[in-house]
Amino acid sequence: MEIEYIVVQAGGRGSRLGHLTDNKPKALVPVNNLPILFHLFRLFPKKRFIIIGDYKADVLKRYLSSFANVNYLVVETGQEKGTCAGITSALKCVPEDTPFMLIWSDLILEQGFHFPEQTGNFVGLSKVFTCRWSYENGQFEEKPSDKQGVAGLFLFEKKDLLKEINSSGEFVKWLQSKQMKFQEFPLYGIKEYGILKEYEKIATQKCRPFNEIIVQENKIIKRGIDEQGKLLAVRERDWYKKASLLGVTQIPKIYELEPLVLERINGKNVFEYELSHEEKSKVLKRIISSLKKLHEKEKIEVDYFSLKEAYYTKTIDRLEKIRNLVPMANQEKIKINGRECRNIYFYENELEKMLEKIPTRYFCFIHGDCTFSNLLLDNEMNPVFIDPRGYFGFTQYYGDPLYDWAKLYYSIVGNYDKFNRKQFHLQFIQEEVKLSIESNEWEDMESEFFDLLKDEITRYNIKLLHAVIWLSLTTYAWEDYDSICAAFYNGLYYLEECFEKEL
Repeated sequence: MEIEYIVVQAGGRGSRLGHLTDNKPKALVPVNNLPILFHLFRLFPKKRFIIIGDYKADVLKRYLSSFANVNYLVVETGQEKGTCAGITSALKCVPEDTPFMLIWSDLILEQGFHFPEQTGNFVGLSKVFTCRWSYENGQFEEKPSDKQGVAGLFLFEKKDLLKEINSSGEFVKWLQSKQMKFQEFPLYGIKEYGILKEYEKIATQKCRPFNEIIVQENKIIKRGIDEQGKLLAVRERDWYKKASLLGVTQIPKIYELEPLVLERINGKNVFEYELSHEEKSKVLKRIISSLKKLHEKEKIEVDYFSLKEAYYTKTIDRLEKIRNLVPMANQEKIKINGRECRNIYFYENELEKMLEKIPTRYFCFIHGDCTFSNLLLDNEMNPVFIDPRGYFGFTQYYGDPLYDWAKLYYSIVGNYDKFNRKQFHLQFIQEEVKLSIESNEWEDMESEFFDLLKDEITRYNIKLLHAVIWLSLTTYAWEDYDSICAAFYNGLYYLEECFEKEL
């Protein structure tokens, strides 16, 4: 059965997902590093999507405009409610006598999904999770079932079959009233994330949507799964190769380079340990000592073009991509956690001048992303560097050592690692942003961190770069609307302290 058009019912409040839909529609809730809706886009990149929006439809439109790479249209429900809402408007975009699929937005299909070969009208039946409605012996019945459950996927030969559909109300109930007959289409590998308790069962992903990580007993296999991921995989592979040639010891053993196969370290990320103040002090000293040794391996002249690209140009380019997406981005000042913060969109030139004043004496071999998420502690509590960036601006391997220190500060004070695990809460209350991020419990190490680096950096430079790193995270964290917004506001919050000292 040839299907070119896919109608996605993305309306509804999504209240069963709790706080996850406070600021965005359920279709944009991230699952396995992709918004739910984008799993359909990835599975059917050449199809035409007609997306029915209702709750937070403006966010849906702005987000898709920024990040969707498929052919799509958004139609809104207006005052209509229920799963029937918006279907009539959506079907105006489907040609006559053309087969189409209608699917609920919180349904994720398996990667090997195929449409049935024969033509006809089909109802998708869940064989893996319980649905409120069932379809047996040619009849819809409001009876829970995990074998004949109506999952929220329908295939129609033509739209004429739905010409009398109600403008509001429950779609399956309407089908029942019309005694419409369907062929059964069993669905085995699907997932449904319409309820918070089911969503919370998902294992937290430790990689970005462009990466795939396969964990074996003693090995880790890493692959890029799109163009961005493949490029980063090459850079990471080359960095490990270079680090080995330079005699860097605090990295995993490398078994293969293509694909990258690494030793699996018997340990955890730094932030996953519960350590006393004294234990953290010992670990911090080891991390800083290891990073200094890394920096001392090789030094080159400063590439000022790379400095501007890494600190300013990249940041501004990423911010431009989300300018129309973030609430209150058109205001010169935004109140964040009680602090009046200057909006970077109005102070780009001032930021550029502040960054130009950072003294950079040399470039050296750097990690490029040494957050706690990319630092493991082995059995003897020694740090092991993983997931290197592999470049800085236009320069491979080498970069500003301050960038590594700022990334470490990003975990110690900024609690990036918990943020990356989506352990934060973003609210908009009367034109004020309320943002809370769960703590890594390392803030008490801030003074010691600066004391250990007193000969190399100033607090101001690290704090400025820290703010810039948060602002740059906005588009890098594109898979979650809340993460985009929260990274932006957190960047403004930290940047304001630098503005107050500089301006």
